[in-house]
Amino acid sequence: MRFVEAGGARVSVIGLGTWQFGSTEWGYGRGYATGVAGDIARRALDLGINLIDTAEIYGLGRSERIVGEAIRGRRNDVFLATKLFPVGLPLMVRWRARASARRLGVDHIDLYQQHWASPLFPPGATMPRFRKLIDEGLVGHAGVSNHSLRQWQDCEAALGGPVLSNQVRFSLVSREPDRELVPWAQRNGRIVIAYSPLGQGLLSGKYQVSAPRNFRRFSSDFSADGRARREPLVAALRDIAASHRATAAQIALAWVVNKPNVVAIPGASSVAQVEENAAAAELSLGDDEVQRLDSLSA
Repeated sequence: MRFVEAGGARVSVIGLGTWQFGSTEWGYGRGYATGVAGDIARRALDLGINLIDTAEIYGLGRSERIVGEAIRGRRNDVFLATKLFPVGLPLMVRWRARASARRLGVDHIDLYQQHWASPLFPPGATMPRFRKLIDEGLVGHAGVSNHSLRQWQDCEAALGGPVLSNQVRFSLVSREPDRELVPWAQRNGRIVIAYSPLGQGLLSGKYQVSAPRNFRRFSSDFSADGRARREPLVAALRDIAASHRATAAQIALAWVVNKPNVVAIPGASSVAQVEENAAAAELSLGDDEVQRLDSLSA
């Protein structure tokens, strides 16, 4: 496994996203939540993945509980990240961070992120409270998610120090972070955490014939027109994958994490999938392959 080192943190370039853990909208069922999800997290650690990302809103706390149970006895193997949903008063930040830590069964959170920019309270109302969490040792690093570059910088100013990371939708079908966020992170020793790095599965090629059955089928990306529009890109991923003895999904992940200061947190529906995701960390794409994918995803 390869790692990104920034701001005193050492984070695996492939992490594990756990939105699916305990969340009914994915349709994975009770057996997944009570058994498979934990197996996935433990196998991820076995493979050298140390970044596990969750949030208080995922399954209304169930994801954090599942992660906490899975990492029991292996705390030192994990760079543990969770998120504060920006609903409620800023004075609740400390209480909610402690509630997340209790659900996770840990005495500190490595990365505590504001999930979205608050529509009601500016960074000056929230980030100083993040600073107190860091100062008292409950939190190792502050992060944000779904923030623009200006919002990220405003949070840094309000924190009075580095906001280590910004977790954003980033993939070959969501290229916006490439314009400002990634270059800024590379220049300033920060990290961009890419969620939905496979376009929620679109880039795997599994859904070119028919859309997934869960909530994703309502996305325009998975409409018949959307899938047809992305066929040349998916075909290129398959072609490049064949030359690397890999899968289209692995090539799509490699495109993301070959970028300095970028890590990805794909989810996984099975142990086999987390094994496939982890192996993508070792793939290196040629300049011509990157250019081909860039041209088809612009």
